[in-house]
Amino acid sequence: MVQNSRQLSVSSMVKAVAGVAMLATASITLTACSSSDPSLYSLQPVAPSVTTGSSFTPLSLPTLVEVRKPTIPETLERDRIVLGGSSYKLNISKADAWSEPLSAQIPHVLTTDLRQRLPTVSFFVQDDATATLPQAYVELVVNRFSRDESGNAVFDAQISVHRADTDAIKTNRTLHLSTPAANDTESLVKALSALMGQAADAIANDIRMLPPESSDFEARGD
Repeated sequence: MVQNSRQLSVSSMVKAVAGVAMLATASITLTACSSSDPSLYSLQPVAPSVTTGSSFTPLSLPTLVEVRKPTIPETLERDRIVLGGSSYKLNISKADAWSEPLSAQIPHVLTTDLRQRLPTVSFFVQDDATATLPQAYVELVVNRFSRDESGNAVFDAQISVHRADTDAIKTNRTLHLSTPAANDTESLVKALSALMGQAADAIANDIRMLPPESSDFEARGD
């Protein structure tokens, strides 16, 4: 009888330990699942601030433009959204993330923005089209895409617009755009989308100002 009691006691202890281990594992699993499901955000196209229907369309306007994939620093190219930061510290969201990398979102949203501003021009993102030779390119280097110390949404970038000719003159500009944004992530993403729309306004104007292709000059005998 004593031996049976000991066996029952040992068996009960083993079952109890196993039960505690299972509960602990379940708790860890639930915690991991809850912490790995952030809210996802996407940039959105913004309509032009000026109606494009009456805008002057120069004869030299390219018909096909490639928006190249932007150069983005590693500090910004991450899943979690960079809310802001100073010279020494980044403020990264613990609960909110981009639905896809900025290197994919920014050129596609910018392309849609440009189509709204220049409806007679066909735009596509680098590597999205095959066997297609564009007449002009849009290049973008993103330096900042977050809030500043004052709480404003900031979009800092270097823009280059040029013809496809190897010796074509490039139109280079540095953009520093900002607008107030509330403290929540959705307001920040909405403000950054609006700033991209402003950048598209400037880029569309640069495309309108492009000089004719060299072949056009040769055909005219210039």
